Amino acid sequence: MIVCLSLFLWTGCGEKEKPEGLLSEAEMVNVLIDIHITEGIASAIPVSYDSSGVLYSLMEKEVFIKHQVEDTVFRESLRYYLQFPATMDKMYAQVLDSLASKENFGVKKDVGEPF
Repeated sequence: MIVCLSLFLWTGCGEKEKPEGLLSEAEMVNVLIDIHITEGIASAIPVSYDSSGVLYSLMEKEVFIKHQVEDTVFRESLRYYLQFPATMDKMYAQVLDSLASKENFGVKKDVGEPF
C-alpha cells in the first residue's frame, strides 16, 4: 500500500512531459500579446456587448492566421502551460513588458500587420 502510494505521488508530482504539437513558450508569448491587443481593440469599439463578442471572435481568428496556428493548438498549449504557474508568470512578464513598450512608444498596428 505505501509502495503504491509512493509510486503514485512520485509519478504524479514529476515534471509533465510536453506533448508534441504545442506552441513553444516564445510562440505562446507572441500569440498572447496579439490576443490581448485584440481584446483591447474589441472592448474599445462602442458597440453592444454581444456585438463586441462577435467582433472579438472574428479578430481572434485573424491573430491565429497571422501566427499560422490553429485555435485548438493555442487552447491546448494554454491548457498545458497553465499547469505550470512559474512558467506562466515568466511568459506573462514578457507579454506585459511587450504591451507596455508598445503603449509607451505609441505603436498602433492593425491586428493583421506584423509587429
